[in-house]
Amino acid sequence: MLLQDTVSKIKKIESLPIILVYFIVMASFLFMAPRVFTGYRIYMSFLQTVPPMLVLALGLTLVITAGEIDLSFSAIIAFSGFVFCYFFRTFEAPWLAFIMALASGALVGCINGILIAKIGVPSIMATLAAQFFWNGVTILLSGGLSWNIKEIKEYSIHPFFVGRIGGILPIQSIWALLVAIFLWYILNRHVFGEHISFIGDNVDVARVMGVNVIATKIQLFTFMGMISSFAAVLLTLEMINFWTTQGAGFLLPVMAAVFIGGTSIAGGKGTIVGSFFGAYIVGSLEAGVVASGIGGYWTRLVTGFVMAISVILNTMLGTSKEKKVKEKIKDSVFLKGLKK
Repeated sequence: MLLQDTVSKIKKIESLPIILVYFIVMASFLFMAPRVFTGYRIYMSFLQTVPPMLVLALGLTLVITAGEIDLSFSAIIAFSGFVFCYFFRTFEAPWLAFIMALASGALVGCINGILIAKIGVPSIMATLAAQFFWNGVTILLSGGLSWNIKEIKEYSIHPFFVGRIGGILPIQSIWALLVAIFLWYILNRHVFGEHISFIGDNVDVARVMGVNVIATKIQLFTFMGMISSFAAVLLTLEMINFWTTQGAGFLLPVMAAVFIGGTSIAGGKGTIVGSFFGAYIVGSLEAGVVASGIGGYWTRLVTGFVMAISVILNTMLGTSKEKKVKEKIKDSVFLKGLKK
């Protein structure tokens, strides 16, 4: 009886399948590349490079939980990075640059929310258009040039966001953890997160229950824009450089992290813990595969394999109330709004 109770409690751990996958992946790399993975430097490297992608994945988790999708965050990375650098170089005021970067992301997100919630444009179309538009705006405003801001190292904002604790631990990993804790609280303990889940599960029922669907969606996309701009600041400060395509490589890895983590493709159910571990899995695969001597060309294949295993485990250990796979695909965030 005690054993059954213990097993039952273990099964209730949030995102248990993806946590298991994470430790299996790390154990595999430790076995195949012991010289690399028994040292601390590789893990500090992960804590340095993964946070921007992790922050984006955490924000996207809320959006997908609401039954929507956002493809514009990669453009916001570039646009907000440009805004940050522009205000820093023009006024030499890094904290003003930080505020304006967040404001620029909020602006893009708010426009997305209005198009989706008020006008009724499907989120996949609205945010895809926004990605092209804001990438174009960024290139025009910057003249297609990259900007170096090495002088920012002399200001307090640099060590505050991307410094090193004890000269070793990257502070951006702490910021990413704080964002994860905050968004976990929002999704699981706050009325806003409750409304997001209701909308993603059934928007008509959400309206009947008194949820202001239009306002909630606009707030959600505005918040996603701010989250994206915060990730842009972390990336720009770490690289002390802005370039027009700096967000281009995030789209697929971020989405992979969210879905690997167990957030439902049909909306209504999201997991911050799952996205957290999913981001670190995706962020560590390339380095782990290369360190193992397999070859960098295998990275995509290994990522796909890990994703498949994660989905299978999530399905096997999921509750009986979960929708069937065909129904999930039919109601996925990629198809919502495109049906008659």
